[in-house]
Order: sequence, then structure tokens, then C-alpha cells
Amino acid sequence: MNFVGTKKKAVNSKKTQTVVPLKGTHSPRGKAMTMAEIGQKALSRGIQPGQMDKAELIHSIQRSEGNAPCFGTSNSQCPYTDCCFMTDCLTMKC
Repeated sequence: MNFVGTKKKAVNSKKTQTVVPLKGTHSPRGKAMTMAEIGQKALSRGIQPGQMDKAELIHSIQRSEGNAPCFGTSNSQCPYTDCCFMTDCLTMKC
């Protein structure tokens, strides 16, 4: 799995720019984040994803941000509306 930003050519330009989809705290598309996006976020926080599964990786990110590792424990109710993992979290079965 590649966690580095992807290269994309700009329209009407020969320059190549790096597209980094993780800006701000919300999921960039309002959808559940992909493992590549989660891995990229982990790397940006100094976490090596290794063989962690999705929940373990997200819990590590949450701890590194000073938050409770609550991903997947919400029972479809969560007060943290600015969490970038919320869309995926709320669809998980606890």
C-alpha cells in the first residue's frame, strides 16, 4: 500500500503537483477515509502503520492527537462532529 501523496498533472500544464488529500480535520470527500488516507495521516503524525488493522491505526492516530481512542465504539452516536473518522465510525457495528 502506498501512503505517499499521488502525482497528478495539472490541466494545461506540464508541471506535476503532489496531491495531499488530508487537509483539516474532516474526511476530504465527506466519505469514509481509505486505508491509504489513514496511513498517510498516521505517517504525518510519526506513526508507522506496519501491519496494524484499520481500528488499531485509527486508535493510534487518535491517541497521538490527544483524543480518546474511541473509533468504532460509538453505537451510532458521537458528539465529535469534527472527527475525520466519524463517517466510517458511525457505520461500524460495535
